[in-house]
Amino acid sequence: MKSSSDKIFEDFKDLDFADAKTVAETPHLAKLQAQSGRKTRITMRIDTEVLAIFKARAAMVRGNYQTMMNNALKQFAQGLTLSDMVREAVRESLDACLGKDARRTGRKRARG
Repeated sequence: MKSSSDKIFEDFKDLDFADAKTVAETPHLAKLQAQSGRKTRITMRIDTEVLAIFKARAAMVRGNYQTMMNNALKQFAQGLTLSDMVREAVRESLDACLGKDARRTGRKRARG
């Protein structure tokens, strides 16, 4: 974070946090953190190739690779298959290109 973007930076810029405990080492703070948000910070090791793939895909859509990884894990945890994800991606692409009404109209014509 740039110092110019933080309104109270000047008040705290000289503090030394070298001896500060982590949230995990402070049970009260850990409990507050767990209650305050829906996400939890973790550390995990993944294959370099997997990380590169997520970063590249995120760069292509100007997204965040961590959000993409979270969504992939969520889909896996919910039991979504690759075919479910492909089907949803195709639907989203069609909606974006044709609009929802045009896609529905086209589907009715194809069946009728």
